[in-house]
Amino acid sequence: IIIWYYIIGDNMKVKIFDMDHELDLEEEVNNFIRDKEIVDIKYNVAIEAIGEDQIYCYSAMVIYVCK
Repeated sequence: IIIWYYIIGDNMKVKIFDMDHELDLEEEVNNFIRDKEIVDIKYNVAIEAIGEDQIYCYSAMVIYVCK
């Protein structure tokens, strides 16, 4: 971990995405990471039921190096 810190340094950043549809999330993340050096991507899905309806929330956290 210490070696990794010296390589990446203080240039690491995080971007959070939150969408109602998985295809929208995919498009936004792909557009964002196109020209970035990616360290990691974390993905999450949350579901809430309200009566007969179900609400989905698709989110991703992209950890990247800012050059």
